Amino acid sequence: MFSRRQELLLRLLCLSVVAVSVLAHGKKNAGVTYDGRSLIVNGRRELVFSGSIHYPRSTPEQWPKLIEKAKHGGLNAIETYVFWNAHEPVEGQLNFNGNYDLVKFIKLVQEAGMWAIVRLGPFIQGEWNHGGLPYWLREVNNITFRTDNEPFKNCMQKYTQMIVDMFKDEELFASQGGPIIVAQIENEYNNIQLAFKSEGASYVQWAGNMAASMNIGVPWVMCKQRDAPDPVINACNGRNCGDTFMGPNKPNKPSLWTENWTAQYRVFGDPPSQRTAEDLAYAVARWFSKNGTLVNYYMYHGGTNFGRTGASFVQTRYYDEAPLDEYGLLKEPKWGHLRDLHSALKLCRKPLLLGQSSLQIIGRNLEALVYQIPGTNLCAAFLTNNDTRRDKTATFNDQKYFLPRHSISILPDCKTVAFNTANVVSQHNTRDFIPNDEFEKKNKQWQMWREPILTMQDADFKYPSCLEHYNMTKDTTDYLWYTTSLYLDENDLSMRKIGQVIKVFSLGDALHAFVNNDYVGSEQGDKIEKSFTFKKAVHLRPGINHISLLGMTVGFPDSGALLERKIDGIHDVRIQGLNTGTLDLSLNGWGHKVGLKGEKLRVYTQGGSHRVEWTQASGNVTLVWYKRYFDAPAGDEPLALDMSSMGKGMVWVNGQSIGRYWVSFLSPLGKPSQAEYHVPREFLKPTDNLLVVLEESGGNPEEINLLEVSRDRICSVISDNYPAHVKSWKRSESNSNSVANDAVPTSYLKCPNHKVIQSIEFASYGNPQGLCGNFTMGTCNAPAVQSVVEKACLGKVSCNIPVRSGDFGSDDCLKDISKTFTVQAKCSHN
Repeated sequence: MFSRRQELLLRLLCLSVVAVSVLAHGKKNAGVTYDGRSLIVNGRRELVFSGSIHYPRSTPEQWPKLIEKAKHGGLNAIETYVFWNAHEPVEGQLNFNGNYDLVKFIKLVQEAGMWAIVRLGPFIQGEWNHGGLPYWLREVNNITFRTDNEPFKNCMQKYTQMIVDMFKDEELFASQGGPIIVAQIENEYNNIQLAFKSEGASYVQWAGNMAASMNIGVPWVMCKQRDAPDPVINACNGRNCGDTFMGPNKPNKPSLWTENWTAQYRVFGDPPSQRTAEDLAYAVARWFSKNGTLVNYYMYHGGTNFGRTGASFVQTRYYDEAPLDEYGLLKEPKWGHLRDLHSALKLCRKPLLLGQSSLQIIGRNLEALVYQIPGTNLCAAFLTNNDTRRDKTATFNDQKYFLPRHSISILPDCKTVAFNTANVVSQHNTRDFIPNDEFEKKNKQWQMWREPILTMQDADFKYPSCLEHYNMTKDTTDYLWYTTSLYLDENDLSMRKIGQVIKVFSLGDALHAFVNNDYVGSEQGDKIEKSFTFKKAVHLRPGINHISLLGMTVGFPDSGALLERKIDGIHDVRIQGLNTGTLDLSLNGWGHKVGLKGEKLRVYTQGGSHRVEWTQASGNVTLVWYKRYFDAPAGDEPLALDMSSMGKGMVWVNGQSIGRYWVSFLSPLGKPSQAEYHVPREFLKPTDNLLVVLEESGGNPEEINLLEVSRDRICSVISDNYPAHVKSWKRSESNSNSVANDAVPTSYLKCPNHKVIQSIEFASYGNPQGLCGNFTMGTCNAPAVQSVVEKACLGKVSCNIPVRSGDFGSDDCLKDISKTFTVQAKCSHN
């Protein structure tokens, strides 16, 4: 219990910083201010746990569920970019419909009782096409992007003001009672600032001052921007900002972490990307232990790059390793481990925000960061083992604590461990892709229509040389045809009849080559080296020969200085092996055509599909359109298409693009970077759904399958070094920061979506091996563990299993080993 003096002091402290916190409903709000310790929202100091969910990368029907899962994961804020090229694809023509309904998304965040962080950019990067900048900006006279350039600044300010005014009209800023507590202007400008010298520095000042002049009543931030002008806050992006961030550029600004990367985005050709739950938790605990006040997970849900929205080579699946995977399913243990971390940090809230900090060295590579409110017993401690190789035991406040390697233990009362970043006690799961039998049975129903190969007589534009790709397509399509003809007589051809070679140099992402309407090959660059040379043997004939090249982009670049000057496309074409030597065709006279005929006819829609004549499908055909119909499977599991039998192209369902696929671009592991492609159920009707596939390089459509996606295989792993779980802490009535600890470790299993535990696939108390979905028995195992778990869990939505060795039976070998309790269960509907 507190003394009378301590209670009075605590009340005075609380009254000085706490006001009624209101997110909406027209009540008077103080808005958001800050000082060197924290953001202050409506008069109350806050710890902000935010997650990035990008509204265009999911559907409006998915938004409430994603937001709800984020809130249950312990977040109190949702962050999103604002996508200029999505909202103004043509100058003056605005689009805020469907999954671009920004206001609806922000209001759903508000309805969930959460805050919002909006990153206006307008340049956002984000692995989004052209970094979010609309193509038409390139055609503004005398424009240079993102520098002290009047044409760019005029366009940028006009757009920013339009978004701000829209938010104000809808009363979405916290100063108006809305959920938006932070806004961002520009994005990681430090990466290119030196390229513009003094004009870069002046642009940063202009951008910050321009934003501040809009009087939105909440702070503006610039990430990775040491010279962010007052009152704009400079924030950190990265994996370990607790150790790499140099701090705010003024002592009156708080420490904000705007991008904590939960994994790594992937491009076609990349191997899988991972970041463990333990490493993420360590980084976040480190950040808050060192005066951090806001963290934003980038991404919390990555989602899908529908249509042509991904940047150069970026695959359709985005940040699938986030706490919510591409389909919005909980990725365990990442989601649960971070939830438990947030709970532990919230128990430390008062000492963190009101206390004084001190650092104690408690051993080699061991330290304790302590926050104490003077005159009270309110205290929180972070015990850190910075040794990446060795577990250690440390003494703190006359008690011994086991600290696993590279971990932080959180003690909300400076006595009892509520959470350790290296000890995962939340459940695990695996993701299963289950083929739909009905779809597979009807796979003979595919029909095909071949895209015509361009010849000179059908070209729309003719020019002596090959024209630049971006300028021709204006980001309306991936594809640009180049075609030319050449006459050869028998004397030109090699007398040895060994054939000729066509050599093409391209700055583009990929190309397909056709000679006399026959496909001769393909080539591509990659994210690092976009330029490439295509070189292939061909057999030319006496007379006229037609050469047709289909150049393509796989998204526009999204980063770098002078983005508006980057170019793409075919630039040099030569024929080698002629009797007269190498023939340069670069100035031979070229015909061009923007896009494919199938795109212009919209054959991927129900109406457009009737404009061409379809025939029975056959496999391994290049540049061909396939179609078939299918019925939606029963249930509500997410759906995906298995495209592993195909090469490269795009897919539409009922006229809506689910994005680019490229399974023929293998990673260094010899496997496609992505084989499954998300089909939102919102795109489907109960029956007769039109599926259209554009295949560029050859594949077998009859092996495409529809998959149902689930995470119904759940696991729990509890080791001897299990710490007290944060859920077992109980608040006392007299002190919201004091706690009691239940030291009995408990395994907790819960099925998703109200399913029940159908079977126990594995259970062991001993020394099992493996990971969730692939466990094997070790050399020692308690005999009764299977029956105990089945009795506790079968037929239930969730179950708790106390991990006490006596409950599972005895075996002599258990006395001499470090024991782990492991269970794997399968969930299903009743």
